[in-house]
Amino acid sequence: MPVYTVHAPSPAGADPRATDKFVFVRDGFHFWAMIFGPFWLLWNRLWLALIGYLIFLAAFNAGLSSLGVGRSSIFFADCIVALLIGLEASSLRRWTLSRGKWRQLDIVVADDSDTAERRFFERWSQKQNGIAGDQWAVDRGGPPPTRNVPGQPFSSPPPLPAGGIIGLFPEPGGSR
Repeated sequence: MPVYTVHAPSPAGADPRATDKFVFVRDGFHFWAMIFGPFWLLWNRLWLALIGYLIFLAAFNAGLSSLGVGRSSIFFADCIVALLIGLEASSLRRWTLSRGKWRQLDIVVADDSDTAERRFFERWSQKQNGIAGDQWAVDRGGPPPTRNVPGQPFSSPPPLPAGGIIGLFPEPGGSR
């Protein structure tokens, strides 16, 4: 069963109004990327990957021909490079999205992209409790200390347990 990664633009990643901008990238082999590599890269707007592919392929073919490798062997080597593009097409797309400051929200396992979208949005809507459930607004640490002004001292740490030690040993230097 195919695996999809879900990506959202960073500034509006958890905004419920920006769900139409979410991108689902299927992991796995892309047949059309193997057959029509440069055109597939153009179609998906992977500009740097396209430039890198063309430079690599030109240098690779020039290097093989300078070594005296025959045309049939160069064609076979180009077929292997095309196979690698087909295998890594989804990784190139995820790399381009991460360069564009998109963040990966989730991983979904589904038969097709419509089912992946449905499963993701079912899970995502349960996690989101309206705009109050925005992940960017959640403080991941403890409460911030208050200012050290008169009448508002820094918050004191929680009291230690009765023995003074938290862990496996009841007292410092005690026997095991």
